[in-house]
Amino acid sequence: MADTALTARRRSPLAAAADRMAATTRSSGGAVRLAEVPFLTQLNLRLDAKSPAAFAVGLALGLQLPLEPGTVVRAGDRAAVWLGPDEWLVVGGPGTQRDLENRIRSAAGDEHVSVTDVSAQRTTLLVGGPRARDLLSHGCPLDLHPRAFGPGRSAQTTLARTHVLLVARDEPGAGFWVLVRSSFAGYLADWLLDAAVEYGWSDPARRQG
Repeated sequence: MADTALTARRRSPLAAAADRMAATTRSSGGAVRLAEVPFLTQLNLRLDAKSPAAFAVGLALGLQLPLEPGTVVRAGDRAAVWLGPDEWLVVGGPGTQRDLENRIRSAAGDEHVSVTDVSAQRTTLLVGGPRARDLLSHGCPLDLHPRAFGPGRSAQTTLARTHVLLVARDEPGAGFWVLVRSSFAGYLADWLLDAAVEYGWSDPARRQG
């Protein structure tokens, strides 16, 4: 069960930038949208992808662990992101770490499995809008054209020289998740806001000054 009281008391890494990011939608005419998706559960999972445990864990989570490099499988508020041949990032709603870890360990039974809660290491930036790919392309070396990096794709890459996990979300118009270490989140948000100036965004703090 999610610990909503604990979540309510926490301050997200990008709380101070929330108003500036929210202003991007209005000032860019909807071309770019930036927001933080705070406190998502993130579990690093390692097990043999060919073992019965992998299938059992998928059933317990309500989704199958992706086996193709650079892909994501999503079901409801949960997702599994491929990180390596025997490694995934399991993402869930805030405060669901204990429930998801218990599901994984119970499903794996006696088979070897490693589950590490890395939720506090990163926060998640949502980059959306029709110009989201253009915005990210300013600082990401990947080919982000939909044919190369369409919905359901993921990659460990760099954005503005910062290591990130980039996920192309599979809902229509949902944009991208950029998972970044909390210590770099403020820098990356500032970089994205600066890059968004090209699409009409202007800093409300500067206008007031």
